[in-house]
Amino acid sequence: MKPCASVLVVVFLAASCWAQEPPSPTPSTPSSSSVPGNQTSSSSSSSSSKKGKDKPVPSFLILGTIFNEKALSFPGVQVRIRQAGEKKYHWETYTNFRGEFAVRVPPGYEYEVITHVKNYQDQSRNVDSKVDVQQRLSIQLEPLGQPKTGAKP
Repeated sequence: MKPCASVLVVVFLAASCWAQEPPSPTPSTPSSSSVPGNQTSSSSSSSSSKKGKDKPVPSFLILGTIFNEKALSFPGVQVRIRQAGEKKYHWETYTNFRGEFAVRVPPGYEYEVITHVKNYQDQSRNVDSKVDVQQRLSIQLEPLGQPKTGAKP
C-alpha cells in the first residue's frame, strides 16, 4: 500500500502542475484562476471607482504658452484662473521651463485667465468653456514702463 500511496502523491502533484495555466506575459493582467483573491481585488477597485463618481472630473482644458517682449518663452510666470464675475481665484499654476501651462477646469462656464510676473504688465484673457473641450492661449507680456533716467537714447 505504501508504494501505491506514493505513486498517487506523485501523480497528484504532477497533475496539479500541468493543470496550472502558464503565467501571462504581462504582469498587469493576472489570470483569474491563478489568483484566488481576484474577485475581492476587482470589487475593491470598483468601490474606489465609485468614489470617483461622486466628484466629476473636470474635462475642459485651458493651455497656453507665455512669451516675453522678444517673443521668447517665459518660464516661471504665475497663471491664475477664476470664473468670470468672481473675485476669488480657484486655480493657480506657473509656466514650465518652456513657458507653457495647462489647467483642467469644469466645463460650461466662462473663465478669466490672468498672468502675473514681476516687472511686466498683467495680462488677462477670457475663455468660454461652453464651446469646445479645450482652448489654447498665446500670451505675449509687455514690460512695465521704462524708468525715466533723463538720459537720451
